[in-house]
Amino acid sequence: MSDFVTGSHDWPVTEALTEFMKIGWADSELSPSPSEQAPWAEARRKRLAAAFPGERVIVPAGRMIARSNDQDYRFRAHSAYVWLTGDQTSDGVYVLEPSGEGTLYLRPRSNRSDGEFFTDRRYGELWAGRRPTLRESSATLGVETRHIDELALSGPARVLRGVDATIDHLVPAIGDGTRDLELAAVLAELRLVKDEWEIAELRRACESTARGFEDVVRALEFAKSGGGERYLEGTFWRRARTEGNDVGYHSIVAAGSHATTLHWIENNGPILDGDLLLLDAGVELRSLYTADVTRVFPISGRFTPLQRDVYELSRRANDAALGELRPGADYRDFHRAAMRVMAHGLEDLGVLPVSAEQALDPESTIYRRWTLCGSGHMLGLDVHDCARSRASKYLDGKLEVGHVLTVEPGIYFQPDDLLIPAELRGMGFRIEEDLAITADGYEMLSDQLPRTASDVEAWMANLVR
Repeated sequence: MSDFVTGSHDWPVTEALTEFMKIGWADSELSPSPSEQAPWAEARRKRLAAAFPGERVIVPAGRMIARSNDQDYRFRAHSAYVWLTGDQTSDGVYVLEPSGEGTLYLRPRSNRSDGEFFTDRRYGELWAGRRPTLRESSATLGVETRHIDELALSGPARVLRGVDATIDHLVPAIGDGTRDLELAAVLAELRLVKDEWEIAELRRACESTARGFEDVVRALEFAKSGGGERYLEGTFWRRARTEGNDVGYHSIVAAGSHATTLHWIENNGPILDGDLLLLDAGVELRSLYTADVTRVFPISGRFTPLQRDVYELSRRANDAALGELRPGADYRDFHRAAMRVMAHGLEDLGVLPVSAEQALDPESTIYRRWTLCGSGHMLGLDVHDCARSRASKYLDGKLEVGHVLTVEPGIYFQPDDLLIPAELRGMGFRIEEDLAITADGYEMLSDQLPRTASDVEAWMANLVR
């Protein structure tokens, strides 16, 4: 069997090297201040404790995943863990005790008294970079910290499952697992209403995203010469990495008929005058809060008359949806308003085989052939945020002050659809805004970008002149 074990391509570490590596290092302990997020995270942990009084709750960050042999994907902690702690390092586990007190168990900076710091490719400081010490993490995050090796997993507990396989294995589910499903739902529901700090972060993410959209417009001419969709994807990604952590999701850079694929992420097509470009992208800040914005641009800088008509239909549907946003409104109301406009617009285009009112009948809904997906979703740490919330609290619930959501009705004419005029085939339109529900309606977080067709043209002309 040993013949089939290659071993490490690193040279063996001698005892002399081990002892030599332990000496001669400066004291580099940091003295960080509490993060801006720390008091908000503390309040969130109190809300969790109030939701499960007298119970033990375990929320892990997750672990790194190998990408290619000994390289890992860049780690991204689970959103519920980040929301509760502000920590973004791998392997962490937050434990809420029945007393209501919580402890954050972390894998801290590798010390210099053993060989981990220079021999461990995954966690060693000389390989993977410096992790905070326990004292540094406690000072930054405002929570008690202990070494992950001290984590004792005995006794009944609710666990956020599917995040850390080791934790799932070591802490058996109680009964049929319903208690853990309830924990996942409650954690999502607690995140539905954003606090002031979160809304400020989402506002900043939208501002950065708008600058990324400007970058893409300025790069159109180069993309036409051969860079194509991939070049524009990289253009936006550069802004996201410069001002934030990453993109919040795979950018959709869809030119021509690619815009009719709702989640187009291949981004391998050409950029051609006469076509439209649908750009759906969002900057994820270093706090991990993300924007999610979509605009449609005429690659030449000017819409054709037909492109303008359908674009404006998409915009009117978006306007109708925005008109339904207020505290106390049914969550589904904004989608219904957008679909009424879409159905009547499709009738005006001569596409529907029946009247708009017939198509809108719940027993029919055939208009959805050209506007298949929902008109929005919650937004926050995840691009489709709080997705494990129960329907009664989210999809079938009411809008509340502090909800942040997208509004994005779209219309898509597939290139092989024989039921529509040929001139419509291969065009896709979606305008997507990010909004925070306020006491008197909503705040448009993505208002840095144009909405009407004329404003889009003027905006593009100003960027490239």
